Amino acid sequence: MAQVREACGVFGVYAPGVKVAPLVFDGLFSLQHRGQESAGMAVSDGETITVVKDMGLVTSVFTPRSLGSLPGHLGLGHVRYSTMGQSNWRNAQPVYRSHGDAGFALGHNGNLTNVAALEAEAGMLAGFAPSDSDLIGELAAQAFPDEPDSGAGGLEVALGAVLPLLEGAFSLALIDAAQLYAVRDPNGFRPLCLGRLEGTEGMGWVVASESPALATVGAIFEREIEPGELVIIGREGVRSLRPFAPERVAPKLCVFEFVYFARPDAELYGREVHAARRRMGERLATESPVEADLVIGVPDSGVPAAEGFAVRSGIPFGQGLVKNRYIGRTFIAPTAAARSDGVRRKLNPLRESVGGKRLVVIDDSIVRGTTTSQIVRVLREAGAREIHLRISSPPFRWPCFYGIDTPAREELLAAYSDPSAIAARLGADSVAYLSLEGLFATIGVAGTELCSACLTGEYPTPVPTATGTPAIFAVT
Repeated sequence: MAQVREACGVFGVYAPGVKVAPLVFDGLFSLQHRGQESAGMAVSDGETITVVKDMGLVTSVFTPRSLGSLPGHLGLGHVRYSTMGQSNWRNAQPVYRSHGDAGFALGHNGNLTNVAALEAEAGMLAGFAPSDSDLIGELAAQAFPDEPDSGAGGLEVALGAVLPLLEGAFSLALIDAAQLYAVRDPNGFRPLCLGRLEGTEGMGWVVASESPALATVGAIFEREIEPGELVIIGREGVRSLRPFAPERVAPKLCVFEFVYFARPDAELYGREVHAARRRMGERLATESPVEADLVIGVPDSGVPAAEGFAVRSGIPFGQGLVKNRYIGRTFIAPTAAARSDGVRRKLNPLRESVGGKRLVVIDDSIVRGTTTSQIVRVLREAGAREIHLRISSPPFRWPCFYGIDTPAREELLAAYSDPSAIAARLGADSVAYLSLEGLFATIGVAGTELCSACLTGEYPTPVPTATGTPAIFAVT
């Protein structure tokens, strides 16, 4: 996939009698694909919250020594790629505020769409908030009651006041001194799930952006946290609250979780992501057949679709591009030149496999086209006779406001170009995309339960218009 950046991954664990820092580390390592910019964790021993965070990958931020110095049975972790706010240590998460007995820590995956209104609510000057995650933390701190009543803790009361104010995408994990909290926005744009951790003193619980992180720490998948749900986990077990108005709750999971973002072994809407990607390739072969000698996938997310295309078309599947496993996703680079260098370092052709062949090259999407054109070029240089690009999603034509960092519409290659013009621009012999109907059918989820605004321009909630993007959105 080319130059699309996804926000973050969150992981939280409540496990009485267990030192949870190593579990948080393992959970974050499983979610590293969701954010490679910074990593952090907050751990509570019931009285004090300790926060450790830094720029870099999980394995560079934490060491056995640093993990050993983090006591506590309650923990929260976060991996970040910024879609709002600068890429620096200050904006690394978890966000911490000192309000309450021991304060609270917060991790956020998503993107708020009403930041200006929230800054005004918090008494900030417009544009003052360093990130939307920090803004949520500030609002929660301001909403902390002096003396909580009805037996509710201060953070629970604060969240009850703040969450209904938030608009956009936000899957949150939080801890105070004693409890773990997990929140999913009323549309459920970003995934969040709950798992049971057995063998602890009492029942342990885990929340994570994706289900594979549960399995990594030995937790059993319980269920997905529902859109509009606030889960509170502590000595009393698991409680579920509904802080949002019922009319706001309408499931709209981002369709690109299935296409690209989620790990292939993740389970979303009760469906395995890898199987869905393979079906996308099968459907693509039916919708856009081509005569060729070899089907290859662009590693990694293009490979399952390539396997499906090969099975359905009868064209042999093979390896044509080798990925350097020690290079992160190319979208992490901040400039076009750096992204270009990243592609050259990351992908190399297998000359004997592709030389003289008519290739079907399967990728999950085309955004600006910069990365895709470089892939076409290196395959041509390796001797490919024909290159037919087949994309396992519909054309990416509209910017996202819900946690995917996409360019303005004018920079999206498919916004104003048809497939033949795109093929000429990229140097390919042909380009074809999976249809929107085909995408929904292969996922096995009704289109009404998925957000596909980047493909259709139909946004499920009001979105900003002062971003250089034409204000012609159809909000459904």
